[in-house]
Amino acid sequence: MKICDLTQFYSPVSGGVRRYIGKKSDYIRQHRSDCSHIIIVPGEKTGVTGDHKVRTYTIASPLLSKTSRYRALTKLHLIEEVLEKERPDIIESGDPYQVAWKAVASGRGLDIPVVGFYHSHFPEAYIRTITKYFGPLAVSIVDEICRKYVAALYNRFECTFVPSPVLANLLASWGVERTHAVDLGVDEAVFLPDVNDHDSTRARLGIPLDARLLLYVGRLAQEKNVRTLFEAFTLLNSRSPDHYHLLCVGDGTQRSLLTDLQRESSNVHWSHFCENPAELAAFYRAADLFVHPGVLETFGLVALESQASGTPVVGIKGSYMDRIIFTGQNQWATKNTPIALADAIDNKFTIDLRAAGLKASAEARKRYSWNTIFERILAIQSKIVKSYAP
Repeated sequence: MKICDLTQFYSPVSGGVRRYIGKKSDYIRQHRSDCSHIIIVPGEKTGVTGDHKVRTYTIASPLLSKTSRYRALTKLHLIEEVLEKERPDIIESGDPYQVAWKAVASGRGLDIPVVGFYHSHFPEAYIRTITKYFGPLAVSIVDEICRKYVAALYNRFECTFVPSPVLANLLASWGVERTHAVDLGVDEAVFLPDVNDHDSTRARLGIPLDARLLLYVGRLAQEKNVRTLFEAFTLLNSRSPDHYHLLCVGDGTQRSLLTDLQRESSNVHWSHFCENPAELAAFYRAADLFVHPGVLETFGLVALESQASGTPVVGIKGSYMDRIIFTGQNQWATKNTPIALADAIDNKFTIDLRAAGLKASAEARKRYSWNTIFERILAIQSKIVKSYAP
């Protein structure tokens, strides 16, 4: 079976979607002699790399952001050229905009089944923005438009993978048919506890061994709610000067906020996007606590990786990420405010973080193996290919 992943949610410094596609390639290389993998994504230049097992096609696309390096894939005719050349058995569309509609149209034209993966619950971001600036009528109108759009697009797919049972049920209530709740995963051979990384990584970064080190991994962007994190850290630093350190790994449109914070405190550290899983695992293990301020997460892959590495997570209750937290949420913030998050971080240090981290690691690594997850996804796709009747 030749599988094609098609998305514009992909960049050299992006996170979850890129990780998902990369791990799928690894799984196919190592475990599926009966499969090959084609990837079509935006890039700086048009070209192809790889071999008979895994090939990546990039299509020259304009930058949307110089920091996040996301690009708008506008040359839709080149997508069709790749699909005509490769003739995959199935196409998986990974974003909800013009590329998704092109995937549907090309699939029908070439008699190839197309499935969707609902990586991001994008309507929630629009609704939150409208709520901030407009009244209930505008919110109601935008909500209705989003529901109709989501149903109209995703009902054109043979099925839609959703990384949360609760979110899958929500989409079903909006009229989306043929949803499959699936999980993302973790590489249990890489993301595991290792006390040796704690001291060595801190020494390399110049962070005191006795400091309370908070870690954030991900895009520095508005939709990740990093402003709340930075303001919470300012509060913590004012309450207990030099007690807390913050390490942020990633880049994005709001890095200037982090730069401002670094000017105010020498306890703030930054590292660019980390592509090496082993290095990323070392960052997780160096921290006492992973802080996830996001409220729009559909899964929370970095939270899962942190726990697998033995580092507990704290954040703001109420996202679809809640179900993958294995140390309880008694200390978590119940409001999306800097004060609530700062108090949650302080309160989390009242428990035995080391013991909590080891417990979370055992659960995360047992329940969320990439191999198990891709086994299920490819089984569903194989069934669709066999039964497809255009």
